[in-house]
Amino acid sequence: MTTTKQQQKHIYMTETPIHRLIIRLAIPAIISMLISSIYNMADTFFIGQLKDGSAAATSATAAVGVAFPLMSIIQAVGFMFGHGSGNFISRALGSQKTEEAGRMAATGFFSALLAGVLLSVVGLVLLEPLCRLLGSTDTILPYAMNYIRIILIGAPWMCASLVLNNQLRFQGNAFFSMIGISIGGVINIALDPLFIFTFHMGISGAALATIISQFISFVLLFIGTRKSDNLNIHIRNFTPKKHYFQEIFKGGAPSLFRQGIGSVSTTCLNNIAKAVVDLSIADPTIAALSIVSRIMMFANSLVIGFGQGFQPVCGFNYGAGKHSRVREAFYFCVKLGTCVLIAAAIAGLCFAPSIISLFRADDAQVIEIGALALRLQCITMPLFAYVVLSNMMLQTIAKTFRASLLAVARQGLFFLPILLVLAYTSGLFGIQLTQPIADVFSFLLALILMRKTMQEINIPESP
Repeated sequence: MTTTKQQQKHIYMTETPIHRLIIRLAIPAIISMLISSIYNMADTFFIGQLKDGSAAATSATAAVGVAFPLMSIIQAVGFMFGHGSGNFISRALGSQKTEEAGRMAATGFFSALLAGVLLSVVGLVLLEPLCRLLGSTDTILPYAMNYIRIILIGAPWMCASLVLNNQLRFQGNAFFSMIGISIGGVINIALDPLFIFTFHMGISGAALATIISQFISFVLLFIGTRKSDNLNIHIRNFTPKKHYFQEIFKGGAPSLFRQGIGSVSTTCLNNIAKAVVDLSIADPTIAALSIVSRIMMFANSLVIGFGQGFQPVCGFNYGAGKHSRVREAFYFCVKLGTCVLIAAAIAGLCFAPSIISLFRADDAQVIEIGALALRLQCITMPLFAYVVLSNMMLQTIAKTFRASLLAVARQGLFFLPILLVLAYTSGLFGIQLTQPIADVFSFLLALILMRKTMQEINIPESP
C-alpha cells in the first residue's frame, strides 16, 4: 500500500459514522458466512438424498457428522493464524505501522500452510484410528474413511485460505474476502450433485467437491491480496520470530480454543451417543445431531457476519485510541444480531420437522430426534449474539485470557460437564438438552467478562 492509501484507509476506518461503516463491512462478511454455511450444509444435504437404502444413506449422513470435528481442527489452525495475524494487522494499521503489518501477514500465511501439511500427513497415516476416535460406528466407518481421506489432502490450502480470508477482513477489505469465499461456495454446491450422483462417487464425491472448491477459494483470495490497498504477501516478509508467534497466539488462541473445543465436544457427543442410546438408533442420532449443528451454524452465521464487520472497526479504533467508537460499534452489532436471531429462532421453533426433513426426508427417526434438538436450541439462540460479539471484541483488543475463557465456555467449560451428567441421567433427551443449558451459562459468563472489560478500558458498561 502507498502512504496515501494507508492514510485514506486510516481516516475511513476511524472517522466514518459507525452504523454506516459496520453495515458496509458486515454485508460482504454476512454473504460470505451464509454461503460458507450453505456449502458446509451441502454435503449433508446431497448425501442425504442417496437412495442406496435408508440405513446406508443415514450412515453416510452420519459420517459427515463424524468428520465435522476434523474440519473443526483444520479450521482451528486456520483461524488461529488468521485471527491472530489479522488482529495484529488491524491494530498495526490503526497505529500506522504498515511494515510490521506486512511482516505479520506473510508470517501468518506461510505458518498456516506448513501447519496444514503437517495435519494432512499425520491424519492420513492414522486414518482408521482417527475415524474411530471421532465417533464412527462399524457401519459409519467405511463412509467416514472415504470422506476424511480426501478432506485431509486439502488441509494445507484450507488452513491457508482461512488466513487470507481473515487478513483481508481485518484490513477492512471484506469485499475481496466475499468474492473468494462466495465463488468457492457456489462451485462446491454445483460439484456436489455432479460428483455424488452423475459420476456415482457417493460420499467421496462430496469430499472431492469440498477440497476443489476450497482450492479455488484459496487461489482467488491470494489474488485478492494483490488488489487495491491490501497488504501483499511475499516470502521475503516471512519472519518466523518469537515476537510474531507470540502475537499470533495472543490474538488467535481464542479461535484455536473455540474451534478445538468444538471438535472435542462433537467427538464426545458422538461417542456418548453411541454409548447411551440404543444401538438401533445410534446412527440416526448422530445423523440428526449433525444436521442440527449445520442448521444452527447457518442461523448463527448471520451474527458472525456482523461480528466480522465489527472486528476491523474495533481493531482500527482501539489501536487509534478511539474507545467510544468501539463501544458504539459493539452495542450496535449486539442489538442488530439479537433481533435477527429472534426471528430465526421463531422460524426454527415453528418449522423444525420440515427443516430436518430437507436433509433426511425418508428417515422418521432422524426427523423426530433432530426436530426436538433444533427446537430446544432455538429457545436460547438469541443469546448467541451477545456471546459471540463479546468474544470477538475481547479477542480483537488482545484480552487473550478472557477471550479464550469465553471461547471454550459454550462447547467446553459448560457443555462437556452438562453433557456427561444429562446423557447418563436422562439419555437421549439429556443429550438434546445439553447445548441450550450451556448457552445460558455462556451468556452469563459473557456479561461478567464484558462488564469488567468495559470498565478497564474506560468505556461505560451500558449504552
